[in-house]
Amino acid sequence: MTDPFVVVGGDAAGLSAASKCRREDPDREVVVFEQGDWVSYAQCGMPYFVKGEVDDITDLLSLSPEAAAERGIDLRRRHEVTRVDPDEKTVTVRNESGTFEQPYADLLVASGARALSTPIPGTELSGAFTLHHMDDTAALRAFLVDDAEAESIASVEYVDGEYVREYGARDPPETAAIVGGGYVGVEMAEAFAAHDLDVHLFQRPDQLLPPFGEAAGERAAETLREHGVTVHLQTEVEALVGDDRDHLMAVEHDDGRLQADVAVVGVGVRPNTEFLAGSDVDLGPSGAVAVDEFGQTNREAVFAAGDCAEMRHAVTGEADWVPLGLTANRAGRAIGQTVAGDREPVGDIAGTAAVKAFELECGRTGILDHDRAWDAGFDPVSETVTAGSRSGYYPGNAETTVTLTADSQSGRLLGGAIAGEDRAAIRIDTVATAIEHEATVAEIERLDLAYAPPFSPVWDPVLVAAKVLRGTLED
Repeated sequence: MTDPFVVVGGDAAGLSAASKCRREDPDREVVVFEQGDWVSYAQCGMPYFVKGEVDDITDLLSLSPEAAAERGIDLRRRHEVTRVDPDEKTVTVRNESGTFEQPYADLLVASGARALSTPIPGTELSGAFTLHHMDDTAALRAFLVDDAEAESIASVEYVDGEYVREYGARDPPETAAIVGGGYVGVEMAEAFAAHDLDVHLFQRPDQLLPPFGEAAGERAAETLREHGVTVHLQTEVEALVGDDRDHLMAVEHDDGRLQADVAVVGVGVRPNTEFLAGSDVDLGPSGAVAVDEFGQTNREAVFAAGDCAEMRHAVTGEADWVPLGLTANRAGRAIGQTVAGDREPVGDIAGTAAVKAFELECGRTGILDHDRAWDAGFDPVSETVTAGSRSGYYPGNAETTVTLTADSQSGRLLGGAIAGEDRAAIRIDTVATAIEHEATVAEIERLDLAYAPPFSPVWDPVLVAAKVLRGTLED
């Protein structure tokens, strides 16, 4: 084997690229350096393991180290890349034995992102989590369940057993505080409620799920409250407070103090790019790596993908940073094909995402925020409608709220959000596809979507929203 393809990071983008490269070029040497023990895991599934809907934490693994080896990938865990030298085409790697240099012919930076916990003091306390790593997920579940189940979690291969047993030995928490009302916050509110905790969610803005728009955010807050979650909007958490053992005991916020036994801080993530200092690899405004349509950086033979890289937005045409699972997998796979000799674009992004809050489903895509649309050169107009998810006479019909935003000058669809209890989130894919093809609202209204009473009314909620928005645009 020659011309090593070296990958920094063993999760979605990194192992997708490594697998694709080996498949297309079986004689290529592929080396993957992963700083931790866990590789190729489903971060989006973590709240559902904590809740108990996913039985075994290893079910969250997409590709085990053994499976990677079977594919011919030289996967080296507990190896941290500390420096990249594009002039010499080497990376500096640190492991338990010391430091060494690894040459590369092509390099993929797929180092992911890390959860933010600052500027909130006290996030290092025992009982405070960011839920960004598998060991934290295992420990949090062990904190909530009985001794036998906690021990079974601690005994799983790859799990930090000592860390997990520490939480399994403690009395289960009674009150949970969640800082941040985004994806993690909303999903963890459901997870904690399933364990009969008194759940408090703190959100500094005046709505939950800001990227999903006002209507979806209001429905999410209403649903959480209906399930016993106390939602504190426009409330800033100032500090997490510990006892003399450095165990979390309270949350201080601008309206007072809440006694709490466990906390999850979900206030965002930042790309892991510090090790690129001195490499002259360009970073974008977000701090993530700037890349072209093939995922290549400004340095020869250096690529980047996943949560550490920017991509082109389908609406604005400009670089953007939206760290999501499909984005990482898709870009990694494309880069793997490119370095194997057949150039493949990584594709655009629209920020398409979905989240579940108990029985409520929310989906979003594109640009909904009017200020952001104005900044991108559009003249935005939005409409929100509520329509049935099925024919009104058919069992299971539920109110579905759809918001669409378009450019008043061209009629082009810019973004959309959906919230409802009956297969609402998946309907956002229709809107996302339209955005990718720069469709106008009129063209969306004329889409030939499927109709049958068990699945949709004659006018699907997306078509209803398009019809109303088109009327507004034409007034």
